[in-house]
Amino acid sequence: MKPTADRKRTPPLRLSDLAAAHVRELIVSGQLRAGEFIRPETVADELGISATPAREGLLLLQTEGFLTVEPRRGFSVTALSSEDIRDVYDAQALLGGELTARAADLITPELVAELERVQSDLEQAAAAKDYDAVERLNHHFHQTIYRLAGSRKIRWLIKATLPYAPRKFFAAVEGWPEASAHDHRAIIEHLRSGDAEAAREAMAQHIRRAGTLLAEHLAASGTLG
Repeated sequence: MKPTADRKRTPPLRLSDLAAAHVRELIVSGQLRAGEFIRPETVADELGISATPAREGLLLLQTEGFLTVEPRRGFSVTALSSEDIRDVYDAQALLGGELTARAADLITPELVAELERVQSDLEQAAAAKDYDAVERLNHHFHQTIYRLAGSRKIRWLIKATLPYAPRKFFAAVEGWPEASAHDHRAIIEHLRSGDAEAAREAMAQHIRRAGTLLAEHLAASGTLG
């Protein structure tokens, strides 16, 4: 995919953010179950960092609701329910839908073409099972739309819902890349025509479908409490 002028280089993660991302992924992917304890020293050893940023990362996950601090015992994984997951994705759907509707009023032919290029690259990456590329391109697709809308506070709010999706999960689910491609193509067409309400609904349905899929997966794997 060709670089675009508005794409910014992603700054490196702080060590505490790296620790939080590592443990968050273990939780939402089902590798850490509700009630299990995790120590900063363990995280530090796994990542090759000191215990201080590891602990800071775990404290961040406490504020996000992923961990609970128990006196004299440490950090334990907080139980999530299917309702929790669906609530998060319902919120994301409302916010993402609103941003997409606003973008429909501002879209240009050049940005439509950019979205089409990104989506084509995404579909090629999915066919090749290059899940890192799928994740990156999917993020770029959504962020291109959201940035166009402006609305920094709404974008800040939607960012808070993103940690609940495990990395590369959706790309690896059978049938999802094809369903997602269909959704993305529909979103592009509604943006192209400037139909704000249709674009809103298409994005909202796309996000809610993802939330339902994730909740079903986590329930089947025994991750949810």
